[in-house]
Amino acid sequence: MFTLFHHPFCPHSRFIRLIAGEYGLELKLIEERSWERREAFLLLNAAGMTPVLVDDEQPPIPGAAIVAEYVDEAYGSEMGLKRLMPDTIGERVEVRRLMAWFNEKFFEEVSHPLVTERIYKRFMSEDNGGGPPSADVMRAAKANVRYHLAYIGWLAQTRNFLAGDRLSYADLAAAAHLSAIDYLGDVPWSEDDAAKAWYARVKSRPSFRPLLSEWLAGVPASRTYVDLDF
Repeated sequence: MFTLFHHPFCPHSRFIRLIAGEYGLELKLIEERSWERREAFLLLNAAGMTPVLVDDEQPPIPGAAIVAEYVDEAYGSEMGLKRLMPDTIGERVEVRRLMAWFNEKFFEEVSHPLVTERIYKRFMSEDNGGGPPSADVMRAAKANVRYHLAYIGWLAQTRNFLAGDRLSYADLAAAAHLSAIDYLGDVPWSEDDAAKAWYARVKSRPSFRPLLSEWLAGVPASRTYVDLDF
């Protein structure tokens, strides 16, 4: 069994949980509020960010991209056609490009500001940056999600999945970030039918069920969050 230090609404943590679900890896989940900069957690990851995967036989594995590569190297070859990284170099480059797009660009422009302002700040002390959400930050993030959704829609129209013919890390990264803000009702699904149809396919997979079952007290999920036929 692996131990995953995560936060339920950290998009990067959700990405790793989806990977584990697809590969059938059992995870012991430990919720980590990274803004508290807990000393024991900093010993696992000096950057103080979730997720961190702990495998008793390895040093702590920090960060979504590193964890994803570790899982592929350790278990990917056993998965056959269900492997989440393609076989050819060119296809793998495309998957990594899109992983970076969502885990870095989408995160910085959309999911991180929305989750921070609407969820994390509820639990942060004033010293750690807590307080009322910033309307300007949320307005900018909600504007940014529109062009990202259009890009997802374009990919979904030209390919079977975002990076090619098969489900890959690219799809799980995109879906993880979208799921966090879909909980908040901040995805304008009506603006792109192709993106919506793609997300419905990924969201219907068994690996998604644990995410859809999680609720935050005081912040009800949006109407579309759990509905598979939204």
